[in-house]
Amino acid sequence: MIIATDLSLDRGAKNLIKSSSFTIHPNHKVGLVGSNGCGKSSLFAALLGELTPDGGDLSMPASWDIATVKQETPSLAQSALDYVMDGDKEFRQLERELEQARIDDNGNLEATIINKIDTINGYSLPARAGELLHGLGFLQSQLANPVKDFSGGWRMRLNLAQALISRADLLLLDEPTNHLDLDAVIWLQRWLKRFTGTLVLISHDRDFLDTVIGQILHIEHQQAKLYNGNYTSFERQRREHLAQQDAQYQKQQKEAAHLTAFVDRFRAKASKAKQAQSRLKRLEKLPDLAPAHVDSQFTFSFEQPESLPYPLLSLKDSQCGYPKSDQSEQKIILDSVSLTLVPGSRIGLLGRNGAGKSTLIKSLAGDIALLSGERYCAQELKIGYFSQHQLEQLHIASSPVDHILRAKPSLGEPQARTFLGKFGFSGDQALAPVSNMSGGEKARLVLALIVLEKPQLLLLDEPTNHLDLEMRQALVMALQDFEGAIILIAHDRFLLESCVDEFYLVANGQVSDFSGDIDDYQQWLNDDKKQAMKSIKSSQQSSDKGLDKKQLRQQQAELRKKSAPLRKEADKLEKSIHHWQEELTKVEALLSDSDIYQAERKVELTDLLKKQARLKNDIEDNEMEWLEVAEQIEEMMSVTN
Repeated sequence: MIIATDLSLDRGAKNLIKSSSFTIHPNHKVGLVGSNGCGKSSLFAALLGELTPDGGDLSMPASWDIATVKQETPSLAQSALDYVMDGDKEFRQLERELEQARIDDNGNLEATIINKIDTINGYSLPARAGELLHGLGFLQSQLANPVKDFSGGWRMRLNLAQALISRADLLLLDEPTNHLDLDAVIWLQRWLKRFTGTLVLISHDRDFLDTVIGQILHIEHQQAKLYNGNYTSFERQRREHLAQQDAQYQKQQKEAAHLTAFVDRFRAKASKAKQAQSRLKRLEKLPDLAPAHVDSQFTFSFEQPESLPYPLLSLKDSQCGYPKSDQSEQKIILDSVSLTLVPGSRIGLLGRNGAGKSTLIKSLAGDIALLSGERYCAQELKIGYFSQHQLEQLHIASSPVDHILRAKPSLGEPQARTFLGKFGFSGDQALAPVSNMSGGEKARLVLALIVLEKPQLLLLDEPTNHLDLEMRQALVMALQDFEGAIILIAHDRFLLESCVDEFYLVANGQVSDFSGDIDDYQQWLNDDKKQAMKSIKSSQQSSDKGLDKKQLRQQQAELRKKSAPLRKEADKLEKSIHHWQEELTKVEALLSDSDIYQAERKVELTDLLKKQARLKNDIEDNEMEWLEVAEQIEEMMSVTN
C-alpha cells in the first residue's frame, strides 16, 4: 500500500502539501483532484521518486513496478505495435534471454523461458497491443507505421498504450483523456475499470472519474484528504464538510466577539480584571478555524448578444473538405451537408476520430471554404470559435491584458483586469506573457476573448482540454445560460450531457440526426465495429478464393497456434463467469426468502447484498473482457474462414 505520514511537499519557496497523512490500499482506484498548481503533479513526482518529501514520509512496497505515461516520444523508425509492446518489460527481458539461449544452443533453458513466456500470456502480447491501439483510435493499417510518422497527439496515445500494457502494480495517469476523442475515452473507461492494480488518476473529467474511481484524494489549502466514493460522492461529502466548517467558524466568531467585548469592557476594572484575564487566555486558545469556501476563482457568463437573427447560419447541399493544391488532389470529407442553426440550437457532434467533426466546424466558421453548396451567414453574425488552432494564434509576447485591450480598445486597463479576474487571471498573472502560460491558462484566455465579443453562435472544438474541474463547471454554467446557438465537440461526457439538447452523427461522409444519447452512441460504436469486422471478413474470404486447399489448411493451422493463448484466456474467463453465475443464483435464492429480512438477520442480509453486488460487478466486467477476447479471436481467424 501507499502510506503518507505527515507528508510535506514544496516546489521552490511554495508550500504545496503540509503535514498530510493518507493510505491508498492495493488495487484501489483513486482520483487525485484539486485546483491547478495545488501539487497534484508534484505528488506524482514524489511517487515516482523524482521529488524528495520536504517533511514526513511517503512509502510503498519496494517490489512494486510503477508505470506512467511518457511526456516525450523519440522519433523512432520502430513500428507503433513494437513500440507499445516495449511497455511489457518482463516479456521483452524474457525475449532477450530466449534469443541468447538459442544462440548458446541451451535447450533446457530455452524450454524454461518459453514456459515463463506462456505463463505471462506473452504470446498474446501482439494481439493485446493491437487491441489497445484499436481502442485508442488507431487503424489496423497504422500499426506497422513507424513512430516518427505520427503527430504529437498520436504519439501521446502510443505512450498511453505503452503504459497500459505494462505489468504495473501502480499505474499513474495524468490527464490521460486530453489527447483522446469521446470514442477513445469511452473505451479507456472500460479498460481502467478492469485494471487489477493500484491506479492513481489525475483527471478534470468528472464523468470519467465517476465511472472509473472509487476514492478521491483532494488537495486543498495545502492539505491532502482521502474521501471514499466517486467524484459525485466526494462533492456531496465536501459540501457537508464545508457546511459543518462554516457553522463551526460562525460559532467561533460569535464566541470570540463575546469574549473580546467582555475583555475590552472590564479590563480596566480591578474587580473584573481577573475574569477579563481568564477570558483573554480562553480567546487565545480558540482553535484556528478558517471560513469555509469553495476555491473556484471562475465566475464568468456570456453576455446577451446585441441581436439574434433567425437563422444564424446554415449550410445547404454542401461538400466540406479541402481544395486541390499543387501537392494534393481535392479531398471531400463530408457530402450533402444541410444544417440550419437558429437561436437556442444546442448541438453535440458525435463520430469516430477522423470522421470529419472538426472539418464541419471549420466549414461553419468559414475557416475553410465549401467545395460546393451554399453557406448562409446572418448579417453581422459574431461567431465565438474555440479550437486548438485559436490557442496557437495567441501572441506569445503579449499579456492577457494586452490581448483584451487589443480586442476592445475602449476598455481601460483596470476594466480589462477586472474582466480577466473572472477567468482566474489576478495580480501579476494578468500582466505575464502568454509564452509563460500553461495550456489551461491559454484556453481560459481564448474563452475570455470569445466572451468579450458577445457572440450569437459558439463553435467549440474540445474546449475543455487542459481546463480544471472548477473551470469546466464554470463553463457548463455559462453555456447553460447562453441564449445563442452552440455546436460542441467534446470528450467530456458531463459537458455534453449538461449543455446539449440534440446530437448529430458524423460518419461515412454524412452528417445526420442522432436520436439517442451518449449511452446509445456507445452501442452504435459497438455495432459499427462488428459491422466493420464483417466487412473485413467478407473481403478476406473473397481474396482467399484464389488460394488452394493446402495453403488454406496451413494458414488455418498457423492461426490456431497463434490464437491458442487467447482461447485459453477466453476459456478461463468463461469458467469464472459460470462459477460466479452459480454463486449469484444461490445468493438470490437466499434473498428471495422473506425470513432473511427479519431484524435479527440484518447482518446476514447486509453480507448477502454486498456479495450480490460484487458478483454482479465481477460478472459484468469479465463478460466485457470475454467479449473483447472473443472479438480478437474472431478477427484473427476470419482470415481463412
